[in-house]
Amino acid sequence: MKNILVIGATGQIGSELTLELRKRYGNDHVVAGYIPSAMPQGELKSSGPSAIADVTDRQSIEVVVRQFKIDTIYNLAALLSVVAESRPAMAWKIGIDGLWNVLEVAREYGCAVFTPSSIGSFGENTPHVKTPQDTIQRPRTMYGVTKVTTELLSDYYHTKYGVDTRAVRFPGIISNVTPPGGGTTDYAVDIFYSAVKGEKFVCPVKAGTFMDMMYMEIHDYLPPEFQMLLIASPSSIQEREVSNLVCLSMPMKVHELLQTIEMMEGDIQRRRRRMRRQPKHRSQEDQQIIRKAKELLMARNSFTEEEAHKYIQKRSMDNGTGLVEVAQMILSLLQEG
Repeated sequence: MKNILVIGATGQIGSELTLELRKRYGNDHVVAGYIPSAMPQGELKSSGPSAIADVTDRQSIEVVVRQFKIDTIYNLAALLSVVAESRPAMAWKIGIDGLWNVLEVAREYGCAVFTPSSIGSFGENTPHVKTPQDTIQRPRTMYGVTKVTTELLSDYYHTKYGVDTRAVRFPGIISNVTPPGGGTTDYAVDIFYSAVKGEKFVCPVKAGTFMDMMYMEIHDYLPPEFQMLLIASPSSIQEREVSNLVCLSMPMKVHELLQTIEMMEGDIQRRRRRMRRQPKHRSQEDQQIIRKAKELLMARNSFTEEEAHKYIQKRSMDNGTGLVEVAQMILSLLQEG
């Protein structure tokens, strides 16, 4: 891969995949494809090129492929499962008609194409244990239907025209980078967004329901005082050297769950107390403010550095404010004087 186009770069997968690809292949070699209603922001915008690439508009894709000499396309454009069920016509237009446009451009310009599939492409009659690669696929959701069609259409273009087409059947993918977008497992992210806002969250999934999902990114970005509880069958819980992750195997009893949560809450409280006792890490800017305040006290009041520091500390304790705030006040008063 020399030049890559990520269609749907501002979505749940694309927002992280694009940045990772830029780390591996160079910022200038990965184009963030977007639609006007979802423009790149922040690092995604500033770290590399971006261009409008709407799967429903074949010409827009073709323009980008020619302009940037694209040889690989990641086609991530799709309506997620819950949204697709409420808007089936749009789900087909984006997922299948859009894929057709991408494959046609790839055929003409010799591009490889990756389009994610999903375990949603399976159905009730699919074997649930040791599921074969080639098996019964009879999904009863529009999202699942589009994913089965994605696999078949991609395979057709590979067999008929030699286009390098690939797909992976992902489970639910949850991410902290983008807000929930209507995926079946997005409730697992929505819980945290609601908690940060101080809102009550009612889980829409029935008790005892377990869903496959890729969640380690969420764990990696949790604040240090947080803990995550993983409930799974013993065969799914392997030895883990991951901090802040507590595992509880199924089946379990109610008192075991309550005891585990109480243990986690106690551990979190102890961590928070330890963190409060630790000296705060200050930015270079804050350190500079405190240093200037001490230097001013030393020059104006003939303090030693130790005396100046103790003076700022005492004023901080007396006023119930931080050292930086006291230092700013000293600078303001003494410099004006």
